[in-house]
Amino acid sequence: MISADDERKPWLTALEARFAQAEPNLSASRQQLLRNILDHAEETYFLSSRALAKRYDLDPTTIVRTVQALGYKRYGEFAADLRSHFVTRITPYAVMKSAVRDKRSIANHIEHTLEIDVQNLNALRSQLDVKQVVEIAKRIDRAGRIMVVGIDFAASLSNLLAYGLVSIGYDAEAPAGSAGNLRQKILLLGPRDLLIAISFGRCLQDTVDSVIRAHDNGVPTVGFTDSDKSPIARFSDASWITSIASPSFHGSYVGVVSAINALLVACSQLHPQRSLAVLRRKEQEFRSRWYTPTPAKSGMRTSANEE
Repeated sequence: MISADDERKPWLTALEARFAQAEPNLSASRQQLLRNILDHAEETYFLSSRALAKRYDLDPTTIVRTVQALGYKRYGEFAADLRSHFVTRITPYAVMKSAVRDKRSIANHIEHTLEIDVQNLNALRSQLDVKQVVEIAKRIDRAGRIMVVGIDFAASLSNLLAYGLVSIGYDAEAPAGSAGNLRQKILLLGPRDLLIAISFGRCLQDTVDSVIRAHDNGVPTVGFTDSDKSPIARFSDASWITSIASPSFHGSYVGVVSAINALLVACSQLHPQRSLAVLRRKEQEFRSRWYTPTPAKSGMRTSANEE
């Protein structure tokens, strides 16, 4: 059960947590400096201590001492947390602004985006915990009903997972519509069901609320997210961490799609004969869905080769 205090507690990055703890002991000028750095992370995360000092018209030693006041021994440690803060708190506007600042050609932007996609896919493969995937598949298999919640860019991901599960015989859905519709759907779930939530970065409020409400109703939960410190990971019973890092304003979801593919394969192989039976029945019932060329009428030309 998630306590009311936990639910209301704001989620902070490591750097924000340090700042919040040290803030009462910092001078007003240091507080303002740190707020400026955090609020404009897209313009500061890549700067050295000297470059950061130059940006704010300060002596480099002032920057170093301010960093030390937060408990960091070296500026490099602070810079690493600042980069993580930037990635976590990033917005589509900030990503686009950073990309524009790079002054790459359109061709270079395209190539760079694909390079990051490949990196995300390689990271998923190198960090893959097969036992975890099988365990999530078993959670799905035990569930009477599966609800997959994904909003905005994650909506297509939730639809992909839910449709794939239905295709092999699971009672799954990805509800669309308003927050009110989500709440009503969650109220219908019970301890024998499962909620899967998909959200990244700071995570969308409605998605996080869905996880919290499911917990309150005793519903098991699984999250797809990009950090073990994200709200989705924090409130879910189990989570699959997959990077969506990208120079693109909308993020890179190739790793997440690959993770969903792996999960669907695991689910289909838990009971392969059942999966085959469902797919066979579906194939027989939906043959009319496939495109069938209309027979050419007598005397009509059908192609250039038949002229």
